[in-house]
Parts: sequence; structure tokens; C-alpha cells
Amino acid sequence: MKAVRIHGVDDVRIDEVADPLVGPRDVLVRVRRCGLCGSDLGYIKAGGVAMPATEPFGIGHELSGTIEAVGAEVRGIAPGLRVVVNPMGDGNGIGAGLPEGAFAPLLRVSNATLGGAVHAIPDHVGWDAAALAEPLAVALHAVHRSGASSDDRVALFGVGPIGLGIVFFLKRLGVRHVVAIDRSAARLERARRLGADLCIDADTADVAAALGDAHGRGNLFGWPTVGTTLFFEASGAPSVLPSIVGMAPFHARAVMVAVHHQPIAIDWKMALGKEMSFVTSMAYPDEFPEVIAALSEPGFDADAFISHRLPLSRFDEALAAARDTAVSAKVMVACDA
Repeated sequence: MKAVRIHGVDDVRIDEVADPLVGPRDVLVRVRRCGLCGSDLGYIKAGGVAMPATEPFGIGHELSGTIEAVGAEVRGIAPGLRVVVNPMGDGNGIGAGLPEGAFAPLLRVSNATLGGAVHAIPDHVGWDAAALAEPLAVALHAVHRSGASSDDRVALFGVGPIGLGIVFFLKRLGVRHVVAIDRSAARLERARRLGADLCIDADTADVAAALGDAHGRGNLFGWPTVGTTLFFEASGAPSVLPSIVGMAPFHARAVMVAVHHQPIAIDWKMALGKEMSFVTSMAYPDEFPEVIAALSEPGFDADAFISHRLPLSRFDEALAAARDTAVSAKVMVACDA
């Protein structure tokens, strides 16, 4: 079968590999869709997960599909079941340094349990929508970690796929006012479609002034502040966290979701004076069932998240699209085409 694998720094190829074998506790998934993630781009750039790998390895971890085969000791999972896969469930690390990844027609899931790595999806949920479960679980976990309430006034920096998911779940929670901030007009339009109350183009607007107009202004120890109570950093831009500390009011909360590969200088004296709370958020220990329920609801708008759809044979084009953050959101790859 064909499979996307990383061979070294900036060296990603579609290889011919053997079909995976299924052990007694494993299942085989026929992959229908797999989304391209920022982590995939990072692994390609680095040639590995944390450093260049010594052997080729597969990527892809945002998948939907059907159960193709089941090991003799697996219970509660049968061939034909429509599923999404939690790539970290049941001790797996799919698409993160293992030989296999989900950019392939078939994927082995080891030690598979229903509700662990494998989650059933309703028949009416399309493959594209189902494959959004993993990034939406990242977004939902960030919302859970934030302690957001309906009374919060929120500023979200970065509305790539994770940021869009944060907008979606904040508004689903009933949060009163959500401001989306980005440098991409196309992504901001998607945020507006998902319910953002205000969109700010960071290339053309004074962000602090715009947040002051939206949420009010104040002053603390001579520091000018805005009335935003909750900030999310999902952009990865090194200037964002210092700017949040600079404008935040007393007792503001900041949730860090983006991966920052280099240290960032923070004015901790200012953060201390403001008694800010900082929370980091990664992955999704318990969020898959709630996400599946949300994307199963009538009217779920998968197209608000998905900007490109391409077959596996055109993975190079999918990769180029994902790298163009000015126009792309989630790039979805059809692994059965």
C-alpha cells in the first residue's frame, strides 16, 4: 500500500510499504480521511518528533474510517464499525514516531479498546466531519482548562484549526463575547462563521485599542489595561504572550495552546502585579466523547473548518496548502481515493 513517511529533515515521501499485520489485541482501520496537522508540518521540518529519526516513520493522526479486521482478543469492536481514533489512546502514539501513520489506506491500532483508542461514530456523520474529532478535542480541552464561563470576555489569538475549534466550543458554551485575532482574513471569516463576535486583523488594527473598544479599559499601577478576562494564545507568534501580559487586567487568565519552540521573555513583575493566572493545555485526556456528540448534532458546519480536500496521491499539494496559512484552515486528505 501507499503511505506517507518522513525520511529526514524536510524529506517526506509517499512510499510503497507492506500492509500492516494485526496482532491478537489490535485492530486494522481502513482510513477514509486524515487531516493535516501543524504537528505533521513540524515533524517534517525537524525530520522527526523531537530530533531527526534514524528510520523512516509514518505521519497522520487525525483520522476517520471503518474497522477492517479485529484481533482475536479484542472485545466490543467488529469489522465494519465506523470509527474515529484517539491517536494517544490505549498507549498508542499514532503518527508521532511510530512506523505507521494514518496517511495510508490501512492503519494498525495496537491494544485497541472501544472508548480508548477507538470511538464509534453515528452513521449520519460524514468522514470529513468525523476526522475533525482530534483537533476539536485539542480545542475543547483548552476550553475546559480555561474555566470559561458565559460572563467571560475572551480574546483568542490565532484562528487556525485549533483556534477555530476554541471559538466553536466557547460559543457553544454560551460565552458572551469572543474576539478572534489573526493576520489571515480568510481564517477570520471562518471564525465569524463559527460565531466570533468580533474579528480583528492584527496586520491592520491596533489590537489593544480594538479590545479596549470592545471590552472596556482600565488602569492598574499606571499600566493601561483592557477589560478582557480570558485570553487564549493559539497563534505561536512570539510577540503574543508578552502583549497579553501588557494589556491584561487584574486577575486575567491566559491559556497557552500553541507550541512555542523557543523561549519567550515575559514581564513577570507586571504579571505578578496583575495576579494573572497562566494555564497550559495539550492533547485531550477525556474529550473525545463530548466532541463526537457535538459534531453529530444537526447543522454541524464541517466546511467552516475545512479549506481543502485532496486525495492521498496529491499529498504534496495538500502539504503546500497547509503551509499557506493565509488561505488554509484544515486540509483534509482522502486516503481511500
